[in-house]
Amino acid sequence: MEAGLFGGTFNPLHNGHIGIIKYVKQAFHLQKIFLFPSATPPHKSIIDLVPARDRLEMVKGWAENREGFYASDIELKRKGPSFTIDTINELKNGAFKKPHGSRLHFSLLMGSDAFFDIITWKKQSLIFQTIPIIVMLRGDRTGIDPIASFIDEYISKGYKLDKGLTQFTHEHLQPVRICNVPKIDISSTMIRARVKKNQSINGLVPANVENIIKKKDLYK
Repeated sequence: MEAGLFGGTFNPLHNGHIGIIKYVKQAFHLQKIFLFPSATPPHKSIIDLVPARDRLEMVKGWAENREGFYASDIELKRKGPSFTIDTINELKNGAFKKPHGSRLHFSLLMGSDAFFDIITWKKQSLIFQTIPIIVMLRGDRTGIDPIASFIDEYISKGYKLDKGLTQFTHEHLQPVRICNVPKIDISSTMIRARVKKNQSINGLVPANVENIIKKKDLYK
């Protein structure tokens, strides 16, 4: 069973996140996508970062009763910064075995910005050894050239791009797949700014997220 892992601050979860992961789920025939908020992101400023439990509540409220989407607190249970390689290792050791079974084949979903930042991640070389990556590329296919150059210079010269321009394969490392996703002009930064200005965020976030923001007076 093919499954996707999508981590982030989700500060807050918004309809851009949702539109993109729905697209990837269909494009790659993923049966399940797990969204896991990071407790303490090691590569992002913590300015305006609301408590992890609030962010998990936002994700969980949206994912409930939606087939194939799940919220995970796997990174919230660990102390210290939320490193992706630690999450991957937990999954290898069966963290999702119950109730999702043991036959899940995971791919790591990430935006192109995060992919270009991956060389700063903890044990990034192990990530490429362990799990396939799906890079969510917004825009046209010309955006693949910088990715190809980046992989060749910083990851491995052994990766080869297929003729369809959709996948980099390597003899010894996991594949890096490319998904050209719709460009949705919504960002968490925009939403936080609108909340601070008392502007409407209706239609930019799921209803449950808007309710949590209002109820807990977040991002003021």
